[in-house]
Amino acid sequence: MKPVQIAEGIYDVGVNDWNIRDFHGYSTYLGTSYNAFLIVDEKIALIDTVKKEFADQLIANISQIVDPRKIDLVISNHTEMDHSGGLARVMHRVGEDKPLYCSKMGHKNLQRHFPQNWNYQAVGTGDELSLGRRTLAFMETKMLHWPDSMFTYLKEDKILFSSDAFGQHYAGQEKFDDVVGDRIMPHAKKYFANILMVYGPRVLKLMEQVQSLGLEFKMICPDHGVLWRDNPAKIIDAYVRWSKQEAKKKAVVVYDTMWHSTEKMADAIASGLAAAGVDARPMHLRKWHRSDIMTEVLDAKAIIVGSPTLNNNLFPTIADFLTYMKGLKPAGKLGAAFGSYGWSGEAVKFINRELEAMDFELVDPGLRHQYIPEQDALEKCYQLGVKIGEMVGAQTA
Repeated sequence: MKPVQIAEGIYDVGVNDWNIRDFHGYSTYLGTSYNAFLIVDEKIALIDTVKKEFADQLIANISQIVDPRKIDLVISNHTEMDHSGGLARVMHRVGEDKPLYCSKMGHKNLQRHFPQNWNYQAVGTGDELSLGRRTLAFMETKMLHWPDSMFTYLKEDKILFSSDAFGQHYAGQEKFDDVVGDRIMPHAKKYFANILMVYGPRVLKLMEQVQSLGLEFKMICPDHGVLWRDNPAKIIDAYVRWSKQEAKKKAVVVYDTMWHSTEKMADAIASGLAAAGVDARPMHLRKWHRSDIMTEVLDAKAIIVGSPTLNNNLFPTIADFLTYMKGLKPAGKLGAAFGSYGWSGEAVKFINRELEAMDFELVDPGLRHQYIPEQDALEKCYQLGVKIGEMVGAQTA
């Protein structure tokens, strides 16, 4: 990817990772990008680097604009290795005596990642740095989504370099929101649901802080995906809405099945939900990636989980999903369990236990059926769907 000028004297010199398909258990079927930004002023600043494997490409991109040795300072907004892995290569080329700005926790983390004796300059919220005609202001954003995370704000241009916030795992030739259009929003939603949902309360506090400071954004530049230049308020408003986990009249029926019995139950429950006017889709865990299911969970009111019993326990994919969902802390959800079994039938009990641990409101003790569900059993599943659907409707009206 060639450097893209995003404003006068400001360039995205990052790279596309076209072929990555898994990011910490999150499916990245359209790849991702590692964005890095070069500001050419009286002083030249580089904001963030890239994954180690792409460091030479980053340096080549910078070299199309300036000799990397002319860079006066480097800023690390976030020390996770997809943004700092190339830092050693960059600092070697730029000059290891050049100032490296980061948060206090970033200083601690980078020293652990890289034992080199670099010229660290730890900064905090309210600190500023002059580049000449332009001024950078720093804002710590702890746990969005690491303890070291921070934003860098270019005051005169009103550009926010937002690290991992407002990003998307998306690799494309399009660089801006107005070029790619609304089809970028599902990727932004998936990114929030699988990375930042757990930090929703912190996002809301940050938005309050930004509002109190009266900051304006003409452009928001995350470290993954497209840049928001046409309507930055659109992604900010979406983050506020997602952080509140505002639920739609929607339910997710997530399940796995061995011999299609639990699948038949899932289909009947989804039909009952639909009859009650609720948007519902059965999602088979070996057909849908867990990160795509969590994207649907984000704005669903009810989550109904089904599992066959295997070796007196949950089916493995269900146990995996419940563990994954628990870590992301969905809030304000209705929950229920169902499943088929051969001779023991403990799966429903275990699902209930996990949903209760996540503070779901259990709306039913759960449905168990031995072997293949006949019409009377499927009618009970349908009626459970109707019951849950009516509760969803009442709570999302």
